[in-house]
Amino acid sequence: MLAVTPGAVSQRIRQLEEIVGQPLFTRTREGVELTASGMEMFAALAQPFAAIEAIDRDLDSGSTRKRVVINTMPSLAATWLVPRLNSFIRLNPNIEVVIETSNKLIDPKRDPVDLAIRHGLGHYAGLESAWLMTLEYVIVASPVLLRGKPPIKTPRECLNYPLLHGVQRKDWPMWFEAQGIQTPDVKKGHAFSDAQLIVAAAIAGQGLALLRDIYVMEALRTGELVKAYDGSWPAQFGYYAVTTAESLQRPAVRRFRDWLIDEAQRDASDASLQATPLIEAQRRRSTL
Repeated sequence: MLAVTPGAVSQRIRQLEEIVGQPLFTRTREGVELTASGMEMFAALAQPFAAIEAIDRDLDSGSTRKRVVINTMPSLAATWLVPRLNSFIRLNPNIEVVIETSNKLIDPKRDPVDLAIRHGLGHYAGLESAWLMTLEYVIVASPVLLRGKPPIKTPRECLNYPLLHGVQRKDWPMWFEAQGIQTPDVKKGHAFSDAQLIVAAAIAGQGLALLRDIYVMEALRTGELVKAYDGSWPAQFGYYAVTTAESLQRPAVRRFRDWLIDEAQRDASDASLQATPLIEAQRRRSTL
């Protein structure tokens, strides 16, 4: 693969050892092994060479398709990412997208993914993060559940209906606390492991759902769900596109990351959502 003879490789190694002034390999009966100095040099050079190899693969003009592996939560993939994917495919027909979903934390430095979409504060040591969007919580229900009943005008009136929870049962208690309402019964009700399941339960008329607005946009558009209460509660965290500096050097990965940012900004503009100055500053720094 190097297109040089073994003798030429040995000569290059000797020249390199003369330059650094230390042996990089130990010759044994089985072959050669890296010395401590050789291991240190290998560790320093492995990532840059891997980045060069990745760029070379992307710039290859042959028939091999470029591939980007994305990891995100099942709910976000199903309700936001996949429905928008056609626009990326039209713009980039030679880039193959692989979407993996998982609720566990993925480390792009260790796991075989090119980019992960995470929900958090955007501070990930050793990784490059770009702010995508900060979402709001909304209270939704099936119109069938609300039919014939007076409209919900105060947060406390939500307690007149069954409440649908995530398995950790944190969102409703925090929302009521933010409204200054203390109630011991707020954690009662059915619980689900995924936001998609909560959406399905709400559409089926099983109770009120407190969900991030992105998960219910389509159901609100079709009328399967309606806003049961006009008040909203900004989410504490945002969604970020997270990757390594090496992966970001690949044109295909950078193109997908930039497309994600554009799509999220378009949604924010369409919905007239205004980010806080802090979030805007984080976005500008992360996309430079």
